[in-house]
Amino acid sequence: MAVISESIKDMKGYKLHIVKTEKFKTNTIVWKMKAPLTSEDVTKRALLPYVLQSSSKAYPTTSKFRSYLDELYGANLYVDVSKKGEYQVLSFSLEIANEKFLSDPDPLLKKGLQLMAEILVNPLAENETFDKETVDKEKRTLKQRIQAVYDDKMRYSNFRLVQEMCKDEPYALHVNGEIDDIPQIDEKNLYEYYQKAFAEDELDLFIIGDVDEAEVQSFAQELLQFDERTPKLVETSKGADVEEKTVKDHEDVKQGKLNIGYRTNVLYGDKDYYALQVFNGIFGGFSHSKLFLNVREKNSLAYYVASRLESHKGLMMVMSGIEFENFELAVKIIREQMEAMQAGDFSDQEIEQTKAVIENQMLETMDTARGMVEVLYHNVVSRQNVSLDDWLQGMSKTTKEEIVDVAKKVQLDTVYFLTGLEADK
Repeated sequence: MAVISESIKDMKGYKLHIVKTEKFKTNTIVWKMKAPLTSEDVTKRALLPYVLQSSSKAYPTTSKFRSYLDELYGANLYVDVSKKGEYQVLSFSLEIANEKFLSDPDPLLKKGLQLMAEILVNPLAENETFDKETVDKEKRTLKQRIQAVYDDKMRYSNFRLVQEMCKDEPYALHVNGEIDDIPQIDEKNLYEYYQKAFAEDELDLFIIGDVDEAEVQSFAQELLQFDERTPKLVETSKGADVEEKTVKDHEDVKQGKLNIGYRTNVLYGDKDYYALQVFNGIFGGFSHSKLFLNVREKNSLAYYVASRLESHKGLMMVMSGIEFENFELAVKIIREQMEAMQAGDFSDQEIEQTKAVIENQMLETMDTARGMVEVLYHNVVSRQNVSLDDWLQGMSKTTKEEIVDVAKKVQLDTVYFLTGLEADK
């Protein structure tokens, strides 16, 4: 039996994804729009969803918006900006009660879709210009969001690793854009960009819940229609020659941040993608992994250490917090764990334990509607059609030989170290 059943319909200018499930007492509506990352648009794009959720023609103030959400039995609305490979993705999510579980027969799903349409296509704007006060307020907040990355040294060091590792690649751009670009954005040029995004982005609408498919399709058709478009695609290159480099930044920090970037040369949907997942789990993904046991537990070198994959860009990042003087030793031990993986120095028990943890993690993700959408959206980004059943089966059938083969494809690209002002100068 399928873990999850997704029905995809071609609508006018977008795709409608319906997941009919009795798992939740709410219905979740998620609108996603995807475009290639570009330095010209990244900051405007990061600002746009916050301006749209802040006010609309029918709800010209945030307080009016929020009080209407309360009327809808405390519906939740949130927006998000993320990076998937070399794409910047805007997400608008609305979680609303399912009227089947209420004594009031009000058609809440339709009201939820009407509200989503209001946010997307009926912004607070006149003469093709957004409301100045709304834009100015959200510009200030965006500046704070970008600044917060510089203040959080764990996030900052990961950002700096990506900047150095992916120099001259769109992926180096920060998802929230550049502080220096914010002053140039105004209510007029942002509105122009809004029109461009809705004319050119790849658009997807997800509805998750105990819903009637035909009814959902009819609502969507009535409320949301856009011009047809051919989505802009980005070619992610694999297999480029990698030259190892080490970059050190000196700042007034109390703890060193050691981040190491690798090219995996494997993308989501590739046949060895499942082996890569298991490889990462054994190498550094979990608390039973080699990095955790050898860098943190056995040698007490790191306050934290873990690895994670960027599946649409073919990267793996190791993140750790260490004392300044332990840099050389920590790098050496991390290298040794990679060599052990490439030599097949891991047990069947480690493989089985990792597979079990990955499966549990995936099923836990599917226990929330937002998690379901994130998993299903991988297929949109990668232009693949991997069902959750295929994913779980592919991962569980992975052999030791396949894990070793995929480990041999992984190449160290950049070692980044954020260290103290006086350390090692």
